[in-house]
Amino acid sequence: MPSQELYESSRVSGLIAHLYDAAIDDALWSGTATRIAETLGSTSTVLKLHGDNARVNLLECTDNLMVSAREQAWADDWHRKDLWVDRSVAYGMSRIITDEDLVTREEQARSGFYQEWLRHLDIHHMIGAVFPAAEGAIGVLGIHRPQGAGGYRATERRQAALVLPHLQRALRLGQRFAAVSHAHAATLQALDKMDTGVLMVDGAGRVIQASSMAEHLLRDNAELAVVRGRLALRSPALHDKLLALVRGAMATARGQVAKSGAALAIPRPDRMPLALEIAPLRPAVSALGEQRPAVLVFIRDPEAPIAVARLRELFGFTRTEGAVAAALGRGASLEDIAAGMGIGLATVRSHLKRILAKTGTHRQAEAAALLARSVSTVYSH
Repeated sequence: MPSQELYESSRVSGLIAHLYDAAIDDALWSGTATRIAETLGSTSTVLKLHGDNARVNLLECTDNLMVSAREQAWADDWHRKDLWVDRSVAYGMSRIITDEDLVTREEQARSGFYQEWLRHLDIHHMIGAVFPAAEGAIGVLGIHRPQGAGGYRATERRQAALVLPHLQRALRLGQRFAAVSHAHAATLQALDKMDTGVLMVDGAGRVIQASSMAEHLLRDNAELAVVRGRLALRSPALHDKLLALVRGAMATARGQVAKSGAALAIPRPDRMPLALEIAPLRPAVSALGEQRPAVLVFIRDPEAPIAVARLRELFGFTRTEGAVAAALGRGASLEDIAAGMGIGLATVRSHLKRILAKTGTHRQAEAAALLARSVSTVYSH
């Protein structure tokens, strides 16, 4: 094989490898359009999705296809009215085409697409394809040259044909990874919003991951700690019991025994005990390998402050009613509430009557249970 062909083959192989790397690491998509253009001896490239209702999602393009903010609406309009895309769809999906396959010289001379939009971008010749994408969208690969550079040859058609199926697969992989990443991020955000701290640990109690609330509870309670990366309890007897429960949950996660989980109360001086629940996390199985089993440790502080603002939004409490309601939800007595807020017991009882009416409850215990379960607890980050 001549050296020039070897060089071109190496460049195409490097581009294909880059596409798969970018599918795994979204940050690598930046610059992909430039790399495609350089590989095919071109000056610009665009990757975009045409969806329903004339929606166009510009995935990646070379810098010379970017327009100013003042021109953006005009550019968006031309992207929607892209003559090459319309003709390519009619020509056939996933087929490498050039501008010469789609538009005659006479059409070029009178087309606003050529005379206004393409002239502004200093592009004239195109090679590329349209292809099916996720959710019914049409994927578009457009690679361009200015008029004086000449049209695309058979060699460049072969190169584009080699790249196209890999680009399609890389985009599909990237979209799947993005969906998984989004689900993972949503899960982490949901954990951080929970009023229960969540730790994922291994069979030896080593902390793999911790939610924001779990980190807060670890900082705020001397009875809990992470020592050399492992969850620990200050009381040796309770610590040994915790490790036994963790080992048992891990055995369940591995499928060795059938047990749903266990609970443990952690006493605190002059305060209500923390509640720990230990549960197995069974691994999911896929063709690419099995995830490791783990253990979830849930930590709840029954005295954690309740989000007063959320209670007020839910039930229409006044500011003072909200404060009383939050205290009730934490299990405080009317006498403790009166002393803590510096108001009379009769005033607290008056607020309680209005709280019962606004929550549709009839007894203090019923209202306290509702208030405790209605909103999350809060803490300072």
